[in-house]
Amino acid sequence: MRRAAASLLPAPLPLVPLLLVPLLLVPLLLAGCTSEAAQELDLKVGGAFGARPTIDFPDGRPLSGLQVDELTTGKGEPLGAGDVAIVQYTAHVWDGRDNRLVDSSFTRGTPAAFPLGGLLPGLERALKGRRVGSRVIAAIPPEYGFGANPPQGVPAGEELFYVVDILGAHRKAASVEARGGSLAGVRVGGGARPALAVPAGRPPARFAAKVLARGDGRAARPGQLVVTQYEAAVWSRRRVFDATWASGGPKAFKLGDGSVIRAWDKALAGVPTGSRVLMIVPPADGYGGAGNPAFGIKGSDTLVFVVDLLAAY
Repeated sequence: MRRAAASLLPAPLPLVPLLLVPLLLVPLLLAGCTSEAAQELDLKVGGAFGARPTIDFPDGRPLSGLQVDELTTGKGEPLGAGDVAIVQYTAHVWDGRDNRLVDSSFTRGTPAAFPLGGLLPGLERALKGRRVGSRVIAAIPPEYGFGANPPQGVPAGEELFYVVDILGAHRKAASVEARGGSLAGVRVGGGARPALAVPAGRPPARFAAKVLARGDGRAARPGQLVVTQYEAAVWSRRRVFDATWASGGPKAFKLGDGSVIRAWDKALAGVPTGSRVLMIVPPADGYGGAGNPAFGIKGSDTLVFVVDLLAAY
């Protein structure tokens, strides 16, 4: 559903995954101030859980090796293999000089999605098994980070330092339990994983969307990070070309900022989380005249999506 031709999925965040690269919203437990010294790291991290942290780095370079500490222990679900964690985080280069900030979810205005199994090795080790509501810090040496080929802005051989607040966790097979439904002849099966059936004949000329099952969560609004599962088909070929249930699990994106096709912004804004939505997307509300060659989508193709809106942050 992303507008870029290379992929339908949200682009990786700059410092999250480089080896590749929600459940309803979990209450933020233990949201008090964390101003604790990480004994092994000899530094202090302050600020409330879920808010931008303050970091007091010690003089000199960090200790060698991967160093991890948990400053706040949450009471939510533990993160497991294949889960997508929703987090607030900051990342610094720890060079013993200016220790500059190189990435942060706070600068984008929304949390970030961290897919376990697709993170830096140091982040994988730091986060797996941690519970929702936890604040985790990690000093990550190059061999557990980007290695010899870091992204722009991170010098080769430098240590990274992360502060990560775990806001939510979403399982690989997460879905909305719903009955089946239909729209303009398109049928959707019920159950945990919907099945699309597209009729023969010409598609409707106009965009259409229908909430097949209405959840009881808070309404998604522009500017939020929404977490979804979906299945997508090209009308003319009457076949599914992408499905998150089969390709790795929930995907997250920011609603209303132009990063996804217009149909998604139109169909999901104002819909409560826990809902299943069916939409028919003519080219003008999809990929336009350019189509999406990576998925074999032509500029004249009408698309069909069924979307489970799992959470909004």
